[in-house]
Amino acid sequence: MASESALSVCNILVKWSGNEYVVKDISVDASVQELKEKLFQQTGVKPERQKLLGLKCKGKPAADSNRISETNASKAGTKIMMMGTKEVDIETIKPPENLPEVVDDFDIGEEEEVAVENREEYLAKIERRVKEYKIEHINEPRVGKHLLVLDIDYTLFDHRSVAETGAELMRPYLHEFLCDAYADYDIVIWSATNMKWIKAKMRELGVETNPNYKITFYMCSLAMITVHTQQYGVVEVKPLGVVWGKYPHWSPKNTIMFDDIRRNFIMNPQSGLKIRPFKKAHFNRDTDREMVHLSQYLKDIATLDDFTILNHRKWERYKPRKRQREDKP
Repeated sequence: MASESALSVCNILVKWSGNEYVVKDISVDASVQELKEKLFQQTGVKPERQKLLGLKCKGKPAADSNRISETNASKAGTKIMMMGTKEVDIETIKPPENLPEVVDDFDIGEEEEVAVENREEYLAKIERRVKEYKIEHINEPRVGKHLLVLDIDYTLFDHRSVAETGAELMRPYLHEFLCDAYADYDIVIWSATNMKWIKAKMRELGVETNPNYKITFYMCSLAMITVHTQQYGVVEVKPLGVVWGKYPHWSPKNTIMFDDIRRNFIMNPQSGLKIRPFKKAHFNRDTDREMVHLSQYLKDIATLDDFTILNHRKWERYKPRKRQREDKP
């Protein structure tokens, strides 16, 4: 049996700006405010600027006055995400000149895409995910709607930059984009993280509660599979076959997937569109219009019965027949 002293303290793991911090041996009788003071010592983010996602007291966000013992942080294995900006960063945030585009993705050639997507062992993994992965509906799929599958990190949200609220890191025109897309598409969010973080991020961005559109369901890293590529070794990917196996009314003919990393749709390259990553939110929020342009693309192709005729790599040059006729003199 653990001693009374061992039960009176705990370690709390907090993720912030892509790094993990451990507040060690904090008393369970300490307040959330005291936890924030200790995080300030490690991160330099003042307590009043900290927002702790995932820290709950009786199912609701914990208040500064709550004791650690009253929250889920006292349970072993609990992870918390912190949002907040250091004072020095707030003072120095200004757009740098000639900001270079940072790309940490690798591009996969068409030959390797074909070689991977037809491998029997990977198709068998997809079959297992179809049988074993549980999907919880937020809203029921609608008859006759296409399917739009969206990544989160660097697609909808800059998850590495520091900020006090999700709104500061949200991709510009996100809600307008989702509202427009919802007219023709059921929307699924698929992130390579766990379900807890997906729900926390969607609540923080206001996606889960927006009255103008509805999310059908979320998918997490457990629905992904690993594949081996000749050039890059073993990688994790998001096979749309998991969705199609569970919902036969969706298929390559009516599904499109946005992700900032091309390898995520290596099992279904025809259905994937590589979106420009949204990074350095404080510098780029005034100039990023990716969602505006993609909204028009989704609207243009929504009238098609078969998406497999499209080349999403050339989406910016796509013109529907009606618009082609209008452009002619």
